[in-house]
Amino acid sequence: MNNLPTIDIKGKEYVLVKDRILAFHELYKNGSIITEKTELDTRVEFKATITPDVDKPTRIFTGHSQATWGDGYINKTSALENAETSAVGRALAFLGIGIIESIASADEVVKAQNTDKGFSPRPVQQKPVAKPVNSNNPF
Repeated sequence: MNNLPTIDIKGKEYVLVKDRILAFHELYKNGSIITEKTELDTRVEFKATITPDVDKPTRIFTGHSQATWGDGYINKTSALENAETSAVGRALAFLGIGIIESIASADEVVKAQNTDKGFSPRPVQQKPVAKPVNSNNPF
């Protein structure tokens, strides 16, 4: 389903999450969208689960997103809503709704543009690396 309205962001066309949701409800009358929230000290994370037909749950699509409290313009007041919307948009994209050039929605692209540069959402602690047992396998 790629005949949804789009917006242009830097020369690429993207579909808004609201249009993906409207298309889902039109196409899948017996479908469901469920979100799960995890709040952490510095961020909120969401998992969205899309089931096109709850009577036949053989196909399930998930999407994840996170937002850091107070990071960037939107997350200063709406981190929770922003993360939930992005997770739903990604899950709907995995179902095939609103994909044009990528899974990202217009909402996600705007979110990325408004995020402070140099932000690392999951800081990595340096750990000693063990030498591989098999010298041919770098992992």
